Amino acid sequence: MARKPLIALIIGSTRPTRFADKPAQWMLKQARARGDMDVEIVDLREHPLPFFAEVASNARMPSKDSAAVRWQETIGQYDGFIFVVAEYNRSITGALKNALDQAYVEWNRKPFTAIAYGSTGGSRALEHLRTIGVELQMVPTRAAVHIGGSDFMAIFPMGGNKPIEDIEAGLLPSAKAALDDLAWWAKATMAAKAVDAAAATETAA
Repeated sequence: MARKPLIALIIGSTRPTRFADKPAQWMLKQARARGDMDVEIVDLREHPLPFFAEVASNARMPSKDSAAVRWQETIGQYDGFIFVVAEYNRSITGALKNALDQAYVEWNRKPFTAIAYGSTGGSRALEHLRTIGVELQMVPTRAAVHIGGSDFMAIFPMGGNKPIEDIEAGLLPSAKAALDDLAWWAKATMAAKAVDAAAATETAA
């Protein structure tokens, strides 16, 4: 029996006053309730990375910085990703962009979805993330969760600061669609990699 995909839920903001934990915990709950994937939080606060300063990406040569190598080893074990996306000035956070740049081969041929938030539901930041993901040879899902407008202000600490459950009726359909897509693509890419690995073993024998 094939194993379940192992998914990292990556919190993409590191600010002390970040809002990200509320949507991260909600999305984690939705993913873990499904039973078709194993999900773990990967918090960028726990992976302090220098600004990318390698000669090239690790697709061309091994990284020298020990923090970058540790980060690569961490994300390399996962079959797919859920990004918690804050929109800063119409893009993703600097911390998340740097984390993406610090690896390459570990992202390849793996799917991702997202829960994004901001005044327009984090849509502009998520589009940037999808473009970056394509360059990293990832598989971005069409479906994602967006928290914006009055819903965002209702749960934002500087707004109503209500629990996210107050608005979840409007989020649950998109969360299901996003996680359905992620599970399908994770299983598909895992199966394809298994075929490639078997072929490589047979060739080497």
